[in-house]
Amino acid sequence: MRKLASTAVAGAVLLTVLPGAVGTSELAVDVSHMRSAKGMVRVCLTADPDNFPACVDDARATTRSIPATMTSIHFDGLPHGNYAVAVIHDENNNHKLDTFAGIPREGFGFSRNPSVTFGPPRFAAARFTLSSDADRQQVRMRYLL
Repeated sequence: MRKLASTAVAGAVLLTVLPGAVGTSELAVDVSHMRSAKGMVRVCLTADPDNFPACVDDARATTRSIPATMTSIHFDGLPHGNYAVAVIHDENNNHKLDTFAGIPREGFGFSRNPSVTFGPPRFAAARFTLSSDADRQQVRMRYLL
C-alpha cells in the first residue's frame, strides 16, 4: 500500500513538470480615462483573432460587465497563450456600443492601446501573451463623440 501511494505521488509530480503541460495565469485589466461613472464597462477577452473585437461567435471568449464606477477587472485560470481585450463603456446600459453614422458614441478601448483610425484595430495590434503567473493590461478609454 505504501509503495502504491509513493508511486501515485511520483506520478503526480511528473505530470506537473512534463513539457507541454499548460500553465495558467491571472490577468488584471485596468481601465482609465472614463468620461463618466454612468452605466457599465463591458470587457471581452479572446484568444481568437477571427472574433476580435466583438467576441460574438467565440464560445471560449470571456465577457464580463462591471459598474462604470469600478476601474479594474480580474480573470483567473487563463491558459498561457495570446489574447486581446476589447472594452466598451456602455453609458446607457443597453448592452451594446452605440454609434452614429458608424462612429462610436460611447467609449471604447483595447489591450496595448493601439492606434485607431477607421474601424477597430486588428487582433495583432491588441495582442499580448500570457506566459507567467500574472499579467496586467492598462486600457485607456477613447471617446469620439
